Amino acid sequence: MAAAPLPTAMADGAPLSQGVRIVNTFIAPAKTFTDLRRNASWWAPFLLSVIVSIIFVAVVDQKVGFRKVTENQIQMSPKASARLDQMPAAEGNKAIASQATVTRYISYGFWLLILIWNVIVAAILLGTFKLGAGADLTFKTSLAVVMYASLPLLMKSLLAIVSLLAGMNTDSFTFQNPVATNPGYRLNPADSPFLYSLATSLDIFMIWTLILTAIGMSCVGKIKRSTALAVVFGWYVVFMLVSAGFGALFS
Repeated sequence: MAAAPLPTAMADGAPLSQGVRIVNTFIAPAKTFTDLRRNASWWAPFLLSVIVSIIFVAVVDQKVGFRKVTENQIQMSPKASARLDQMPAAEGNKAIASQATVTRYISYGFWLLILIWNVIVAAILLGTFKLGAGADLTFKTSLAVVMYASLPLLMKSLLAIVSLLAGMNTDSFTFQNPVATNPGYRLNPADSPFLYSLATSLDIFMIWTLILTAIGMSCVGKIKRSTALAVVFGWYVVFMLVSAGFGALFS
């Protein structure tokens, strides 16, 4: 009598739970991304990003205050600072208060912007890898890779939360650069907005995310790791230069 065939899950390795996928993203990323070929569910990392984002904003609201956040942001822009200086005191205070209110609402809903941005990134990478490298890839899988690969950025938010609760100096706090994880943290953005933007983009957690994205795309798309790294970092360089250019233009 012939032995019954082993179930696919046992032959190919047991399916990973969402929690194990999240842990493996940090310690064994290839296992997580390979498992996405079986099931491209991305709700777990997204839900985690929503929770961390809201907690981060709530801590900023309590420890810094959105008026202070707004004032710090204005100080980063010579043009914005000049416009504020030209206003009468009462009008300037009203403008800051209004901007602080808008910033507060946007910040608490920032998780939605993260979702939209990740969808855009996933679509760009999908098109690039399918057309340029012939990758065996779907949009849902591409989005799942982007979601899991962005988990290190949550560590940056958690580090900022701990720093704020520990009593860090908030005189120059900004959402863009809350902790010293990149060279831009030590620069004055008003001196050179272009250089500041480039230096801020060289963030250790962002670089970690880019490497994970390349690993993920290599695993799910069955393409060379070197090709995936070149595509992911190539697009990021383009993003860095465009962002720095706009920063210099409007600051």
